[in-house]
Amino acid sequence: MKSRESILRLKRFQVQEKARQVAQIETMVSEFRRMAEDLDGQIAYEEKKAGIDDTSHFAYPTFAKAARLRRENLETSIQDLNEQHAAAKLALQDVEEELAKTEKLEERDGKSIDVEPAPEVDRHAMIG
Repeated sequence: MKSRESILRLKRFQVQEKARQVAQIETMVSEFRRMAEDLDGQIAYEEKKAGIDDTSHFAYPTFAKAARLRRENLETSIQDLNEQHAAAKLALQDVEEELAKTEKLEERDGKSIDVEPAPEVDRHAMIG
């Protein structure tokens, strides 16, 4: 039954792809958070160096203004990525359920397919 074998392979591929997407989003969020923390340090340094921490002051450091804007943009991106992450995790759960159903159908029908099992993804070990 080539079609059943193909369906099973497709489902396993979909699980792997969704798991990769979840991991990639987690990595991006982690990197953006690190960048935002770096910007916080740079902003604090510039404010201390200038002796001005009031953003509306005419002599507020230009670099600090730009860094604040960039940090705000990173925070917005982190929020968007967190929404994408939640959606990707739901999609991963859906394809995992579909794969489990397909594998159970194969077992029920008593047909053993010599296909490599999908590698287990330890999402707890991922960053994020």
